[in-house]
Amino acid sequence: MPGIASAGEPAGDDVVQPFQIERSGLRGRMVRLGAAVDAIVTRHPYPEPVATLLGESVVLAAMLASGLKYDGVFTLQSKGDGPVSLMAVDVTADGNMRGYARYDAASLPCDGRRDVVALVGAGHLAFTVDQGEFTDRYQGIVALTGATMADCLLHYFRQSEQIDAGLTLAAARAGPAWRAGGLMVQRLPEPARAMPASDREDDWRRAMILMGSATERELVDPALPPNDLLFRLFHEDGVRVFAPKALRARCRCSRARVAGMLGALPRDEIEALKEDGRVHVQCEFCNGSYSFDDRQLERVYAI
Repeated sequence: MPGIASAGEPAGDDVVQPFQIERSGLRGRMVRLGAAVDAIVTRHPYPEPVATLLGESVVLAAMLASGLKYDGVFTLQSKGDGPVSLMAVDVTADGNMRGYARYDAASLPCDGRRDVVALVGAGHLAFTVDQGEFTDRYQGIVALTGATMADCLLHYFRQSEQIDAGLTLAAARAGPAWRAGGLMVQRLPEPARAMPASDREDDWRRAMILMGSATERELVDPALPPNDLLFRLFHEDGVRVFAPKALRARCRCSRARVAGMLGALPRDEIEALKEDGRVHVQCEFCNGSYSFDDRQLERVYAI
């Protein structure tokens, strides 16, 4: 009976685990987040529906970024006219992640609804790859269409990339901490091996049924390592896992970066920002605070 073949160390938490279903040649990725997503979600006192949506967005960003070859920053951003007006998650090429949500607590649904329509409303989902000052930025934009973030991404794949894909996401509390996970299976334009079209369709439908059988609890379960879940789902068809990629919660803000930002603004604008003789800047992502008095600002202006 086919089983699981490994080309790397077993994956645990805070990883992207690439895999291939041997029978069909379909490629996939599993994301499992523990401490990383908990650190991102708990930077701010988000209400649970907002935290859940942000956790799913972090998984989605990690999933998409891991399928690209880039040297810079991948950003996933949703904007809408609902209570959660903005969500932004970015992932660097070396696996550093951060994210935040901007929301109006008074406008959140009172009936407990957590779908995209109720929380984000009408708007769009944008994907950006920024590889630095002297390179072109890639950006894809698609309308928010669907009840979940997974639905919205699949709509993008169908409309913009003409890629067949299946996707499932989950984010939830496990005791005091947040956890998140997700599975994606994609059908490549050129099959890994020649086979009749009818067999390809049968394999695709089978993979979607098997992937869809993974429960939200299984996707986030700390007692169920990613490779064990992949084996549970696809062992009859054989599943090969490749070297996992590590992920971590790490903001890119720093005092030097903030000073550079202030130095790029007109001096009169900086003076207008002062409170009690100091300029205060707070990072929306990690909630870190930076303060500059007159002497420190003079150094900023002198740079």
